[in-house]
Amino acid sequence: MPPSRLKIAAAYFMIYVVWGSTYYFIGVCLRDIPPIALGALRFSAAGAALLLICRLQGEKLFRRRLIMKSAVSGIVLLFVDQAVIMFAQRFVNSSLVAIVASSTAVWIMLLDVPMWKRTFKSAATVAGMLAGFVGVALLYAEQLYSDAHTIRHGEYGILLLTGGCISWACGTLYSKYRCSAEEETDGLAGAAWQMAAASAAFAVCALVCGDFGDVTPTAVSASAWASLAYLVTFGSMLAYTAYIWLLKVRPATEVATHAYVNPVVAVAIGAGLGGEQVTPVQLAGLAVILLSVMLVNKRKPETQTTEK
Repeated sequence: MPPSRLKIAAAYFMIYVVWGSTYYFIGVCLRDIPPIALGALRFSAAGAALLLICRLQGEKLFRRRLIMKSAVSGIVLLFVDQAVIMFAQRFVNSSLVAIVASSTAVWIMLLDVPMWKRTFKSAATVAGMLAGFVGVALLYAEQLYSDAHTIRHGEYGILLLTGGCISWACGTLYSKYRCSAEEETDGLAGAAWQMAAASAAFAVCALVCGDFGDVTPTAVSASAWASLAYLVTFGSMLAYTAYIWLLKVRPATEVATHAYVNPVVAVAIGAGLGGEQVTPVQLAGLAVILLSVMLVNKRKPETQTTEK
């Protein structure tokens, strides 16, 4: 039985709006918590909570195939992508990070080989994916121009970010076609083990880099702890699991449009909470992004066979 439209809409709200809001709360956390330690704390708490929920629901957690496949997906999806973004910001500014990171949607379209015939047959889908990238570029164009003098060794940062985007795309498609094909990963357990694997990788890096030593719990502000709680519950436990579920029932190219909408939400929250001004160029970028999402989502629903 196909999922209800309401359930699909709720899942898209999670990956569009809730994920977009995490940009702001990550920024609040990073004032007091080093980035790698933040990744370890966030995903360990979310993974442990999901594993507990799965246990209470009676799911069989300790299955080798489940753990191995989830670990691969979690490290490629969560750890590599997030770690690359953190490291790349040593070479480029946040505006360029946002622009290049949005190319994830294009990489998913290009690497989703099983869907090539369907995707490239639709001119609206291809045009929408390319237009979305242009829209994000417009959204950050002025910031990028004003910060251009701060970029050092930008080519290294762009290469790192591109690698991170490809990693996220590969992890997304692996999760869709390899993990989702297994009945054992249909529940929350797969997402829980993905986060556990990512948290372990972050923890190792944090220990090597000494990030944990820079975290003094009493020195971390209440707003940072509250933001971390938001990232754990809404950003990871709800939005990420919604993303994994959507990959099972919707085309990966369509789900990937979150990479275009998230920056829009981030800019809107920055204007609302941070008092940042929204310029005409950013409004133009917003219009292009909305048009791109409409074009991509215009495609007809897939058959039940394809959704599986």
